[in-house]
Amino acid sequence: MSDLDITDAVQKTYGDVAKSAFSADKSTTSAIAQAFGYSLEELSAIPLESNLGLSCGNPTAFASLKTGETVVDLGSGGGLDVFLAARCVGPSGKAIGIDMTPEMVALAKKNALSAKDQSGNILTNVEFHLGKIDQIPLPDQSVDCVISNCVINLATNKNAVFEEIARILKPGGRLAASDLALKKELPADLAADTLAWAACISGAIAIADYQSGLIKAGFKNITIVDSQADLNAYAMMPDQVGCCAPPISSTDHQLGLTIFEEPIAGGCCNTSSAPTVMHEQFLELVRKYDLNDFAASVKVYAIKQP
Repeated sequence: MSDLDITDAVQKTYGDVAKSAFSADKSTTSAIAQAFGYSLEELSAIPLESNLGLSCGNPTAFASLKTGETVVDLGSGGGLDVFLAARCVGPSGKAIGIDMTPEMVALAKKNALSAKDQSGNILTNVEFHLGKIDQIPLPDQSVDCVISNCVINLATNKNAVFEEIARILKPGGRLAASDLALKKELPADLAADTLAWAACISGAIAIADYQSGLIKAGFKNITIVDSQADLNAYAMMPDQVGCCAPPISSTDHQLGLTIFEEPIAGGCCNTSSAPTVMHEQFLELVRKYDLNDFAASVKVYAIKQP
């Protein structure tokens, strides 16, 4: 696979997801988001179509966002994490989304028209830009925190992404990302599968490579934690999701966070909505592989050296 082939596949896949946002089954996307750490309270506070069921964690939960800060979400999709971050930093702060897919940027801007703060007022501190995460269209040292959710693995040049994150962060600024990382080498057919790259698997790198890339880019105090979330949650089909109980919670003692593992399926389902193209791709993968054998959902926290 060439870098261009991969980029084209990723853009097409996520463009299709954006187009299907208003017809996607919302119980599916909600259950997947809960499986990777979002609460029902958080999900109910944002526009429905901003949650596309593509998360592998909840970076705003451990980003320690403060009032007045500027935060950037790399690969912002429909705006889920941007809207949550905007509520955290308040009107004196700013939440900026960067995405390379025009359809996603258009969807996020549409969602922003109905996104509200804690007082019920429309958010005025959000903006979305078209751009690649290895060429971020923002000035040097202009950002307090960078977040990202299951997107860095999609980049063909991770080191360039790490360098760009360091470039836009202020000295002492921080990265808080949820991502997929490899636990062992992928089978050859899976590693060469463009569908699997667009589905966040083939482009993932080992935790050790993640850490060394961040160090090289100028980060310190790097923590990469396996959240123990079930990656097969991606393959939830609508007729299963309707009867999912609340997810099981557990505590990540290293970061002092509560994380959510897989929901428990019940037996009283009834829905007719179809899954998104992306969810169908994940389903195809998990029919062939147990993704948990090869990859992990990780929380990445790092500080840019002064």
